[in-house]
Amino acid sequence: MVHHLSIDLETYSEAPIAKTGAQRYVADPSFEILLFAYSVDGSPVQIIDMAQGEEVPQDLIRALHNPQYIKHAYNAPFEFACLSKYYSPMNPAQWRCTMFHGLYCGYTAGLDATGKALGLPEDKQKLNTGKALIRYFCVPCKPTKANGGRTRNYPHHDLDKWKLFKEYCCQDVVTEMEIERRLSAFPVPDFVQKQWETDLTINTRGVAVDMPFVQGALKIGDEVRTELMNEARRITELDNPNSVKQIMDWMNKTSDDVELTDLRKDTVSKMLQNDDIPEGRDDVRRMLEIRQELGKTSTKKYDAISTCVCPDGRVRGLLQFYGANRTGRWAGRLVQVQNLPRTYTKAIETARTLVRRGKKDALRVIYGSVPDTLSQLIRTAFVASPGNKLVDADFSAIEARVISWLAGEEWRLEVFRTHGKIYEASASQMFGVPIEKIKKGNPEYALRAKGKVAELALGYQGSAGALKAMGALDMGLSEEELPEIVDKWRTANPHIKSLWWEMDAAVTRVIQTGTAERVRYVVLAREYDPVQGVDCLTITLPSCRKLFYISPQIGENRFGGTSITYLGMDQSTKKWKRIETYGGKLVENCVQAIARDALAEAIERLEAAGFPIVFHVHDEVVIDMKPFANDGAMLKAVTDIMTQPLTWAPGLPLGADGWVGDFFTKD
Repeated sequence: MVHHLSIDLETYSEAPIAKTGAQRYVADPSFEILLFAYSVDGSPVQIIDMAQGEEVPQDLIRALHNPQYIKHAYNAPFEFACLSKYYSPMNPAQWRCTMFHGLYCGYTAGLDATGKALGLPEDKQKLNTGKALIRYFCVPCKPTKANGGRTRNYPHHDLDKWKLFKEYCCQDVVTEMEIERRLSAFPVPDFVQKQWETDLTINTRGVAVDMPFVQGALKIGDEVRTELMNEARRITELDNPNSVKQIMDWMNKTSDDVELTDLRKDTVSKMLQNDDIPEGRDDVRRMLEIRQELGKTSTKKYDAISTCVCPDGRVRGLLQFYGANRTGRWAGRLVQVQNLPRTYTKAIETARTLVRRGKKDALRVIYGSVPDTLSQLIRTAFVASPGNKLVDADFSAIEARVISWLAGEEWRLEVFRTHGKIYEASASQMFGVPIEKIKKGNPEYALRAKGKVAELALGYQGSAGALKAMGALDMGLSEEELPEIVDKWRTANPHIKSLWWEMDAAVTRVIQTGTAERVRYVVLAREYDPVQGVDCLTITLPSCRKLFYISPQIGENRFGGTSITYLGMDQSTKKWKRIETYGGKLVENCVQAIARDALAEAIERLEAAGFPIVFHVHDEVVIDMKPFANDGAMLKAVTDIMTQPLTWAPGLPLGADGWVGDFFTKD
């Protein structure tokens, strides 16, 4: 008989979990479990006061390792890590994460926010006293005269608060169980649950870090920052030349020809690039250059690595499963590996050696801007384990392939079955020029840039604004020619254009009538749980995974046309609200979700074949493994697995390539 064990823990550690991540937090010598609240099969919640010496019953410890007991927790990877440290490593297959279940069903991540979005009654919701109690008992406190100079609050320092804290811990279990009950009509498919378990294994495995290199980068970064700040003070005579307000006031007062409204990176970059600085104002130019240098995020990334690295020299927890809950894609955490600068620096090994040795001046002589060089080298902080090699492989143009397959745009599919040069092929289709002429050295090669920006910007019903957002004007294109590019791309891709309108119309009908419809390889339906009163639009993907849109409605947009809306988390305001969508956006969701499923299946296949993944980025996997006889054989073994045909996506042409090396990089 299968039992369900619902768990919530309250813990203490001197490591700041928001910066270190759960694994480093748990690995800290100061870590301890304070409270262990649990319920078996929905029975009244019990709590073990471990901070005051209560012992965990042996039958409960046995249940933690018993496959007949499925362990449930909200953000289960945290409880998994905590209990694995205390009671030996747990088995991911025995765990279920209620937060992930909520994300799968279209809700948000927070326990409190999800409970409110689901409309939980007051007695089932998370207590709002938790944050203050966590600050009091779970993190170090500042020593004061009033508290006797102590650096930590124990239960005996405030027994009333401790009693309330135990109630809060128990209530979290109640809320978690109620959320799980509310979501039970929309279960997570077994194969997606397996992907969550694999993700937990990968995040627990972590990736090795070259800490001498990181420490060298931090030392050099501090030295350069001090130099730049001192130079800025000499030029401006300001107390804090890193203050946006002070710098803007100084520039606007000292030069009538300079009118600054902000000091964002793109503003400063454009002023320097376009030479928008008055003649003879070298001081203004130099301050903008200093501002640009100080704006580099390189040392922040190195700081993040240094903060979250575990005692064994590995960083763990870099990925959030289902972090983008509209599509199910992963999100970056801690170091944000999904948002690292590219590496254009040549002779990388030499640069890394200089950084490890703290040779700032030599780095400047050889590579120029030290902050820029450090920024480019941040990727190389992630390295292979001793005796191993990193294998990096990524899908080629995966979204372009998926949208071509989903829409049935045959000329594009033929490109991906053959040479794969989609930018050249797109330009050829748009401008009626033979693809053979679109090559370096020919005047027609200039069309490739138009094909490229069109491919990147226009696949999801984007127009001239999307081209500009993708940097079309920075690429040398004029605003006047953008509408023509939009028209030519849409004319060249009639099936993709039709897919937008078909999706919009079908979703509208499904919401209005409740009758399911198929659009190419996806199925649209309106699903309703009358018991819990949950209503949603679902899109069943070719993999059989579903996308959820809560409480769908049809209204009128600001242009007087039909508007499709649903309840979701606004990414700008971080508030639960009604969000508007349309055909192109829904196609984007489907394409990115299908691309995500292709990556997820590749991850499962690679792990099953004995290729241990340490992290992955968008459509790219990074594997840390014992070397083969030659690098080419290693890479081929990985790409062969990644490009195996997907049974649920017949005819989708996959391609993959990559490299083998000692450290992570991207050119």
